[in-house]
Amino acid sequence: MADATNKSLSYRDAGVDIEAGNEAVEKIKSAVRSTYRPEVLGDLGGFGGLFALNAAKYKEPVLVSGADGVGTKLRVAFMMNRHDTIGRDVVAMCVNDVLAQGAEPLFFLDYLAVGRLDPNQAAEVVRGVADGCRESGCALIGGETAEMAGFYNLGEYDLAGFCVGVADKSKLLPSADMRAGDVVLGLPSSGLHSNGFSLVRKICFEHMKFEAQTYIEELGRPLGEELLTPTRLYPKLVLPLLERFTIKGIVHLTGGGFQENLPRALPEGLAMRVNPAAWEVPTIFPLLQKWGNVATPEMFRTFNMGVGLALIVPAEQAAAVTAELQNAGEKVIQLGRLEQGTRRTIIEGVTND
Repeated sequence: MADATNKSLSYRDAGVDIEAGNEAVEKIKSAVRSTYRPEVLGDLGGFGGLFALNAAKYKEPVLVSGADGVGTKLRVAFMMNRHDTIGRDVVAMCVNDVLAQGAEPLFFLDYLAVGRLDPNQAAEVVRGVADGCRESGCALIGGETAEMAGFYNLGEYDLAGFCVGVADKSKLLPSADMRAGDVVLGLPSSGLHSNGFSLVRKICFEHMKFEAQTYIEELGRPLGEELLTPTRLYPKLVLPLLERFTIKGIVHLTGGGFQENLPRALPEGLAMRVNPAAWEVPTIFPLLQKWGNVATPEMFRTFNMGVGLALIVPAEQAAAVTAELQNAGEKVIQLGRLEQGTRRTIIEGVTND
């Protein structure tokens, strides 16, 4: 039946505001351009991002790609109405994975889907993405902002990222020459990073009935601020090590914690033995364990427990790698060693041998 008003409907009437989209693009232009490397061709507005790979730097260049999101950590950003850190998270989740293959992150693309576009909110998110790209040394060369009317609640969105890096084929990780006795060094996380938030939210907001603004004495700040601490970006710290030392494997500790992630770098016949007494677990983890009465093995299976990245190095180079990182101001965790055995993680005092 025809509309009795005979009103002429527009895209905006359907919930998609093209002018708001144009405004959002204008707000992010300077942040995006600030990430450009010399290899970037063109500018914003094309149908694809252009990047001229300097293949002369590599004997056999291999492109390494990664894609990820932020998961339900987004829910905390909505609760706090704070969107300046979540972009760094999505970059970190991608570039750290690419780094784990021994590759230098080159360029990044983002995908932001909203129910109704708020140009200021979108700009805040993308500026966070640009911050993460600059800190990682990769260029933000493209992306998509999709306004999907009626699909997301007002003020909410989803965010995903896509990264491409490069490495020489002979230097891809993990290497095939791992052996028992190799040392595992850990680099601290900044906290929860972007994993385990379904459990975090259940513990904090359903079980404990906290609000995001609830001040937690042990943390010295509101709960939401702690939970939104952005994921660390490791490329600029670790890439120089790949040039100077024999790094046999890199592990990005994400969803699945110690038991799922650490064995991913190991060949069959080798296990990784971890000493949990080697580092001080950040306060948020024992608090979550206490609040949720979570078993210790479950904590190590779900969270990074304060270790964001692990490096597998020959025993004879472990001291030199440690010194290099310490000279850069890094606190290095003597996480453990490789030993003969079934491919798995053995956490002393937590898992059975």
